[in-house]
Amino acid sequence: MIKRIFEFIKKKKILTSVAVLVLVGGTFVAYRSLKSDTLETRYVLAQVTKGTLITSVSGSGQVSASNQLDIKTKVSGEVLDVLVQNGQEVKAGDVLAQLDAKDAYKTVRDAQLSLENAQLSLDKLKQAADDYSILQSENSLASSQNSLEKLKVSQQTDLQQAQQSKQKAEDNITKAYEDAYNSVANTFLELPAIMTEMDDIVYGNGISDKENTGGSSDNINALLNSVPSQQRINFEPFAMAAKSDYDQARSLYNEDLSDYKTTSRYAENDAINTLLDQTLTTVKAIAQAAKSESNYLDAWADYRSKNNFTVFATVTAYQNDLSDIINKVNSNYSSLLSVQNSLQDNSNSLDNATQSLATMKQNQPLDLAAAEASLEEKQMSLDNLKAGPDALDLRAQELSLQQRQYALADAQEKIANYTVRAPFDGIIINLNAKKGDDASSGTALATLMTQQKIAEITLNEIDVAKVKVGQKATLTFDAIEDLNITGTVTDVDMIGTVSQGVVTYGITITFDTQDERVKPGMSVSAAIITDAKQDVLLVPNSAIKSMGQTDYVEMPDETVDANSATSNNGITLKNPLKQQQIQTGAANDSETEITDGLNENDWIIVRTISNSTTSTSSAPTGQNLLQMGGSGGSLRMQTGGFGR
Repeated sequence: MIKRIFEFIKKKKILTSVAVLVLVGGTFVAYRSLKSDTLETRYVLAQVTKGTLITSVSGSGQVSASNQLDIKTKVSGEVLDVLVQNGQEVKAGDVLAQLDAKDAYKTVRDAQLSLENAQLSLDKLKQAADDYSILQSENSLASSQNSLEKLKVSQQTDLQQAQQSKQKAEDNITKAYEDAYNSVANTFLELPAIMTEMDDIVYGNGISDKENTGGSSDNINALLNSVPSQQRINFEPFAMAAKSDYDQARSLYNEDLSDYKTTSRYAENDAINTLLDQTLTTVKAIAQAAKSESNYLDAWADYRSKNNFTVFATVTAYQNDLSDIINKVNSNYSSLLSVQNSLQDNSNSLDNATQSLATMKQNQPLDLAAAEASLEEKQMSLDNLKAGPDALDLRAQELSLQQRQYALADAQEKIANYTVRAPFDGIIINLNAKKGDDASSGTALATLMTQQKIAEITLNEIDVAKVKVGQKATLTFDAIEDLNITGTVTDVDMIGTVSQGVVTYGITITFDTQDERVKPGMSVSAAIITDAKQDVLLVPNSAIKSMGQTDYVEMPDETVDANSATSNNGITLKNPLKQQQIQTGAANDSETEITDGLNENDWIIVRTISNSTTSTSSAPTGQNLLQMGGSGGSLRMQTGGFGR
């Protein structure tokens, strides 16, 4: 039994040893796996090269025709024929349409007759004057002399009549102002009594004193107190109007009366005019006040009658007084208004008479001078007729003949305007004329467009500063993907356009070649070459780094394999990278000029690649398996436990 136990234990020790070895081996493999899964950095390199650096600015816009012109008529007329169609190519000078030139030929005919008449006049002038012509000239001179004498007499008579009319108008205006003052004075003879009566009707105590209405109050309130309280609301507006209108009339009356007292009948016309206007205003206000008082009394009396109440005798007396007042006031107002109208009429008459006299004095010397000039002219004509043709007259007639020759030539030239021709080579578009249409001068018959295309693009204020006329450009089109056309900048706007705070400038680029697929209105993108620097050091933009104001590139500090360094996978480097400070010049979207710090063919880092790779390196020297496993103590503890 004991022997079997020892054999079992012996077998168990062998198995334990095998387990320990397996565990150690697994730990070693895991360690190697962890060590091999590390981050490896690779670099893509490029060499510094010499070449040409091209810089450009880009913009977009639309395609247009280089020249597009509305073909307009220079004359008016019926369209007799249209000789082109939409889309038709024409050459400069081709006939597009023909207008009816009937009126133009009539003008030529009239010009020919006028020219012939001028020629006859010149021929006649060169002939000596006959007795009959001299007699006619003498009679014309005598007639002018008689007319001059009659004119002098007529002017003197007209002047006297105009002066008399002015004097009569002045007398009338003087009388009109006297009548105006008298009318105002007559009015103020009646107004004081009228105002006293109206004041008594409004503010007097006659009703309360005589009719025993109870209490002592003015007439307005006495009437209000005589009606039931629930009815007073119907009479209060009349009472308020009577008081308000009377107070207004009283204020105007007091002011007008004061001015009347200080204004003499010998006052200036303007003062009398002002007084008349004020008095009219015052009388009008008094008439309104009398009407308002009468309205109040009538409304009260009507209420009393309808309700079988006694109408106070005092009220009836007041009503009669107001009726007389209104008649007097209206009469005075009519009289004042009539005087004012008469004053205005006489003033207008005086103005007209004064203007007529002034005009006559101004025109009579002119008319007399014209008559005297006519007489002198006829005298000279007679003298010239007797003396024979004058050299100046001959020259004047010759010039007249020449003018008619020019007129005939102009009329003949205008006939050509009835034939509408193409001013340049192009294609007809927008043809809107047909046979039988009536065309006015300036009517657009069609549009002529050249086949030469241009690109019209816009640039911002920064880019446009780099663009000049004559620079080359590359054009691409959204609608035609495979087409690239070169062009030349032919125009740059001098003044920009501001839209929502952004300034843009228009650029015109003329195509170097034409492609029939390109149509006006298509979208176009342009890259304008603004500079080209040759034989300069160039590096990719991705290689340049910055730190503050300093630019630098990273370079390998060891020899590299040219084939591997430029591949997309890159290469690994043993030594740390070194930084090289550089000076940069011009740049475009992909490359930058290096002015200092690098030489041609230098290797520089353009891209860094980081990835995980499998390492084949062995374990570090001096480490045993247990140390590499990192868990020997634990294994030993497990083994001891298992043995127990």
